[in-house]
Amino acid sequence: MELTSQAQAMLDAQTELWQNTFAFVKSMALKSAVDLHIADTIQHHGGAATLSQIANKAMVPPSKTPCLSRLMRTLTSAGVFSTQQPPSGGDDCNSEHLLYTLTPVTRLLVGSPNQAAFTSFAPHLATVSSMFELSRWLQSELLDPCMFKLRNGCTAFELANGDPAFNEAFNDGMVSDTEFIMDIVVKEHGEVFQGISSLIDVGGGLGAAAHAISKAVLDLAHVVDKAPGNTDVKYIAGDMFESIPPENVIFLKVVFDLYIMVVNGTERDENEWKKIFLEAGFSDYKITSVLGLRSIIEVYP
Repeated sequence: MELTSQAQAMLDAQTELWQNTFAFVKSMALKSAVDLHIADTIQHHGGAATLSQIANKAMVPPSKTPCLSRLMRTLTSAGVFSTQQPPSGGDDCNSEHLLYTLTPVTRLLVGSPNQAAFTSFAPHLATVSSMFELSRWLQSELLDPCMFKLRNGCTAFELANGDPAFNEAFNDGMVSDTEFIMDIVVKEHGEVFQGISSLIDVGGGLGAAAHAISKAVLDLAHVVDKAPGNTDVKYIAGDMFESIPPENVIFLKVVFDLYIMVVNGTERDENEWKKIFLEAGFSDYKITSVLGLRSIIEVYP
């Protein structure tokens, strides 16, 4: 018996509501796949691995293998992995016979540069739990304390300074993202750096962007302490909210919106950027939308 159009519309709406409600499940599933190095295992096995091969490499005990199968089913339906039958045939419905393969998404998690560290850090507990403060924070008149501090008792910078594990995860995540995007920027749009004699990478983490551009980096002291040596890059301990050393060019890399709001970070549309640029005394700007969700913004004195 067919559903009425009204009933079908309500069920479709519920499906969409559930997809948004349970979106965190897919995010956590992806994080676990990265932490278990599942993409690396598939790559190691020539691009196709069985469930048992994945379980063995990830040290998942037999009692949890059915749960691993459910994880892979979720990620496969999300397009993170794909499946194929083994060359010898077999029951495609039997997960033990399936070969799990990489997709364009998970190929970003293997090789170099890759997005594995960033994908693992982005849903970090300290940040995700901070989002539980969103409604309470929105009802407050004040920006401070930020959501991150409300939940964790300190700012993200303070946590990084006092928690080596968080600091390392953050730095590795930023390096992962920066190496990926800067590889494209330098190869495809390197002309934006032509004629630059000196550049300061503000809040540059361990200097992945500066290594790509081979100039200078500014970051907090606890980051500089971990910075690798490089004759082309000078590391300067400091606070970008207090002062920025004078250089020929200032470089700043951002993305996100609600995500970065947990630390009182702000994303802006073009009109908002234009207002800031002109009020700061800059004469003009240029936005080039060539980096997927991100763009190259050039601001001129």
